[in-house]
Amino acid sequence: MKPVDIKQELSSNTYPGRGIIIGKSEDRRHAVIAYFIMGRSVNSRNRVFETEGEGIRTKAFDPAKLVDPSLVIYFPVRVHEGDVIVTNGDQTDTIYEFLCDGGTFEEALRTRTFEPDGPNFTPRISGIVGLRDRGFTYKLSILKSTDGDPSAVQRFFYEYEPVDGLGHFIHTYKCDGDPIPSYEGDPTPVKLEGTIDELTESLWGSLNEENKVSLFVRYIDLETGEAETRIVNKNK
Repeated sequence: MKPVDIKQELSSNTYPGRGIIIGKSEDRRHAVIAYFIMGRSVNSRNRVFETEGEGIRTKAFDPAKLVDPSLVIYFPVRVHEGDVIVTNGDQTDTIYEFLCDGGTFEEALRTRTFEPDGPNFTPRISGIVGLRDRGFTYKLSILKSTDGDPSAVQRFFYEYEPVDGLGHFIHTYKCDGDPIPSYEGDPTPVKLEGTIDELTESLWGSLNEENKVSLFVRYIDLETGEAETRIVNKNK
């Protein structure tokens, strides 16, 4: 499949849900990571991203409006040595703990399943960037129900060697609906163009205005290991 324009991919879908993009910048110098969240309910929209050490966490914008924190408050990004973990739920912590104990990304996710939010049974999407010796590899995963069956989980894993200007995009929902249909197929190859600020502006501007909540973008310099991060929150 040829890489698609990420702006068109996002702007043509009012509700992709939560999404992860990982790849390599077109200037050959940076590993690129992006994560966004969207929401339809008051509880889902009542959130912001904030930095927490080398990672980020979600936080209730108005604590008085927080109804159920179990699936909306978590650490989307954590860093373990040379690995950057990004997910749409508390499986971030599961992966981190497995890495600390010498385990792997795949082993961690084989202990988890989709979210218990029937009838949607939202997929758990996860990614990891392994930075080593001025280079990197990355992986993506999705854990989803079998056609909405809460008794059956499907676990998919993808591993990539980076290509200049190319990323892979995976998200939780195929589109809006009731119940919301889960993402289908392999991660979508997308073009990664421009600086961190240009990509951040492009992604944020392409997300549906009513449903978008927060966006995280990180560029990691492959020569120095230095990370540059942008966070955009609709709630201010």
